[in-house]
Amino acid sequence: MEHWKRTIERANRCFMLGELVDAREAYLQALALAQVLFERWADADEAVAACVISHHNLADLHLRLNQPEESAEYLCTIHQRLLQTMQDPRLAPALREAALRQSSKTYVELLNFISEHGKYPRTHRLLHIDAASPAPLHHGVH
Repeated sequence: MEHWKRTIERANRCFMLGELVDAREAYLQALALAQVLFERWADADEAVAACVISHHNLADLHLRLNQPEESAEYLCTIHQRLLQTMQDPRLAPALREAALRQSSKTYVELLNFISEHGKYPRTHRLLHIDAASPAPLHHGVH
């Protein structure tokens, strides 16, 4: 977790200084760490948050680069990953529940993105699928 935090902090500094190539490199490193550790992190909420933050930072960076379609891809990728995590019975209940909690944030980010930048093919497909799907059930909670 500490290595991920230091990488995100370095990326954020680069972003704030306008060093966008270096920021992108560091954000991609942070994303790789978050993805590798996603199912192994001791704290499920931290694992999911790290993955969401990594994707959202990359989305913000691509907006700054005037690349909204790439931004949409990162927003869709993390929302879809959370939806899949929530429904995967192989995963620990704590991780699935953390994904459920964070999915409301990723959904709101997608809606905000669309309201500001319009629809893109993947956002349209994902939200259409999301709206058509029944809400996931909490397995094991009676």
